Amino acid sequence: MTQRVELATVMDRLAVDGLITEYAVAVDDGDWTAYRDLFAPEGRADYRSAGGIEGDAAQVARWLARSMELFPMRQHLIVNRRVRFGYLEQDTGDTAQVQADYINPMRLAGQDGGSTAPDFVCGGRYAFTLIRTPDGWRITELTVQEKWRRSPHPSPT
Repeated sequence: MTQRVELATVMDRLAVDGLITEYAVAVDDGDWTAYRDLFAPEGRADYRSAGGIEGDAAQVARWLARSMELFPMRQHLIVNRRVRFGYLEQDTGDTAQVQADYINPMRLAGQDGGSTAPDFVCGGRYAFTLIRTPDGWRITELTVQEKWRRSPHPSPT
């Protein structure tokens, strides 16, 4: 690899890492416009393993906006990011696959509109498929694979 290719790869990794961070911040802050802007026009998200929906970015943003009203405090932690760059039309690095683990503590809303303890916490893995666009890296596909959750109200056995 030449130094120019190595530098471009480092810059792409930083941009991809920034996109994943912007995803977490958009969801945590409830910024659904920013959430939609992270996706390519054909971008889709699948939250079914966490009890959600699958659809285009706008559909999923509307669902998240309603669902997240239950949790006035959210704080995604996205770790163990594994990035693999791919090929599109023989150009190195125009696509990327990212797998990243997450833990997501959320505070449930209280009856008076405030928040209350205990927290709802879940964890799992994200799978992102990304594409380089003229506007930077964008999500074409996002799949959530929830692996566990802890709820203040245990499910009946």
